[in-house]
Amino acid sequence: MRAAVVGTGHRAQTFVRGLAARPDHRVAALCDQSPTRMAFHNRALTAAGEPAATEWQPDRFTDMLAKEAIDEVVVTTVDAAHDRYIVPALRAGCRVVTEKPMTVDADRCARILDAVRATGNPLTVAFNYRFNPVHEKVRALLADGAIGEILSVHFEWVLDVRHGADYFRRWHRDKRSSGGLMVHKSSHHFDLVNWWLADEPHEVFGYGRLGFYGPEAGERHGLRRDYDRAHGSAAAADDPFALDLVGNDTLRALYLDAEGDDGYLRDRNVFGGPVTIEDDMAVLVRYARGATMTYHLTAYSPWEGYRVMFNGSAGRLELEVEESRWAQPRTPVASDSGALHGDTAAEHAGGARLTWRPLWRPPVEVPLDASHDAHGGGDPRMLDALFGPLDPGAPDQGAAAHPTATQRDGALALAVGLAANRCFETGRPVAVRDLVPGVWQS
Repeated sequence: MRAAVVGTGHRAQTFVRGLAARPDHRVAALCDQSPTRMAFHNRALTAAGEPAATEWQPDRFTDMLAKEAIDEVVVTTVDAAHDRYIVPALRAGCRVVTEKPMTVDADRCARILDAVRATGNPLTVAFNYRFNPVHEKVRALLADGAIGEILSVHFEWVLDVRHGADYFRRWHRDKRSSGGLMVHKSSHHFDLVNWWLADEPHEVFGYGRLGFYGPEAGERHGLRRDYDRAHGSAAAADDPFALDLVGNDTLRALYLDAEGDDGYLRDRNVFGGPVTIEDDMAVLVRYARGATMTYHLTAYSPWEGYRVMFNGSAGRLELEVEESRWAQPRTPVASDSGALHGDTAAEHAGGARLTWRPLWRPPVEVPLDASHDAHGGGDPRMLDALFGPLDPGAPDQGAAAHPTATQRDGALALAVGLAANRCFETGRPVAVRDLVPGVWQS
C-alpha cells in the first residue's frame, strides 16, 4: 500500500512512523506547504531504513495521487483544510483516514458526506480514544447491562494550564481553523459517549465563554505579559504560560525552523489577541433513546483528567482518570515528538479508577489495564486496527474489538460540537439533525 500523508506537523509523526513500521505499507509521498517540515519526516523515514518520500505542495495534491499511484491517504492538516484533501482522495479511489475532527462546519461536513455517497468509498476518522483499554472496558460493561438502561451521563474533562494553554498558543485559537474546542477537542469526548451509549445525539443546549485566556481575561486576572510570541521575547522569559521552542529538538525543527516557509508561529502569547474560541463550556445533550448528558470542558485547570458517571436503572458506573496531578510552570517539553500531552506519561500522573455500584449491593472496583502514554494506549492499538498489527502472529490485544470510526461517526461527534457553538451564539437549544442532515437513523 502506497501511502501519502498530507499535513506534516507533530501529529503526523504517529502515522508516518506507524506506516513505515509495517512491511505492507510505504510512505510514498508527503504533502505540505513547508519543505522544512516534510524534510523532518523524511529524515525520520531514512533513519528507520525506509526510502524517502517524495515531497509535494498542496496545490499539486491531485497530481500527487495520480503520479505516485497512491492507495491510501492520511490527513493531518489544520482541521478546516481536511475536506480539501478528503474529497479528492475519495474521488480518486483512495482509502482515506483523517485525524479528528472530521471537519469544522456543516458545509464542509456535507461536502465530505456527499463525496462518500457519490463514490461509495468510505472514510475513517482516527478517534484514538476508542482504543484506550479503559474506555473499551467501560463500553463492555455498559453493553453487558451492568447498570441496566442508561438514563443519564455526567462527563467532566479538565485540561491543565500546560496542555490546555497550548490550544491558545497556536492555530486552534482561531475558530475558523479549528471549530473551537467544542469541535477540535470535545469531538473525542462526544464520539466516546455516542459509542458508549450506542445512540445518537438529538438536541443540544449550552453556554460557553472565554473567561481565562485572551487579552481581556488576562488583564482582569493580572496574568497578561506584553509580547506577541515567546521566542526572542524578554517579557516571556519568566512567563509560566510561555512555550520554549528552542528547548525541544522536534518543536524547533518542525516549527521554529519552518517559520520562513509559511510564517506560522507556534508559540503565541495565550493572553494576546486575537482569540476567538472559548475556554469554559457547559453543554446538555439529549439522545435518541432518552438519555441525557451533562458535559463540561475546562481549559485552565491545575490538574488534567476526566470524570464520567453513568446512571442506570440497575446502578451506576463511575470512571475517574487523573492524567496529571498538577501542572508545573516552565517545564521543558520532554516528548521526542514535541507533544505537550498524550505521547508520554506526566511525571506526576495519577491513577485511573472504575467503580461499579449496582443497586442493593456493595460497590465493586473494576480492575483496569491503565496507561498514561500514547493516549492511554490508544495510539498503537488504533494503528493496528487501521493498518494491521506490527506482528501479525501476536495474540490479539483488542485493537479489533470494535469497528473503527466511520464518516457517520465523525459527523455525529461533529454535530454535537457545532450545535454547542450555535447555542453559545444564540442562547437557544439546537436540534442537531438540522445542522448535519442525512446521518440520523432514528
